Amino acid sequence: MASRDEEKVESGFNVLPESKPKKEYWILLSIRIITFLATASATIVMALNKQTKNFVVATVGSIPVTVPLVAKFQHTPAFIFFVVANGIVSFHNLVMIAMDILGPKFDNKGLQLALIAVLDTMALALASAGDGAATSMSELGRNGNSHAKWNKICDKFETYCNRGGGALIASFIGLILLLIVTVMSINKLLKLTRN
Repeated sequence: MASRDEEKVESGFNVLPESKPKKEYWILLSIRIITFLATASATIVMALNKQTKNFVVATVGSIPVTVPLVAKFQHTPAFIFFVVANGIVSFHNLVMIAMDILGPKFDNKGLQLALIAVLDTMALALASAGDGAATSMSELGRNGNSHAKWNKICDKFETYCNRGGGALIASFIGLILLLIVTVMSINKLLKLTRN
């Protein structure tokens, strides 16, 4: 038995089982799919986030005059950036999932692995910037700013703020998973350069 293993090593055959690369492949693919679902759901929830409420602005005699006010994500540039950033990151993950599934048809070496690592890092930076911008505006909407005399709006548009908070949570889950994916893709590139 030992002589067969020695013959395999000497003839260039890999004695180690192939389960580790397959396991790593399935883990990376699963994390990419979950990342795609998280960032896509954050994009959709924030893009559809809208609430209309009627507010009394005056009283004429005993009749209140009401005006409908609308809160939508388009009213805040930070939320627009959040939607665009998460949309781009979702598209990036969708393309990477397709490349992983069609991977055996392509040579997964050298320049392609470097390009994937660079694109994953850029997607991570974009998602982080979008999450940071939206989080700062969400905090301002929830608490206001007494120094700048900006009133909070979440006490008036509670559903809008709750949906936005849900989108932020989904996006931060996607961001954490994207960090793991980026580390895994850089590790895959480093393994290739070591060999």
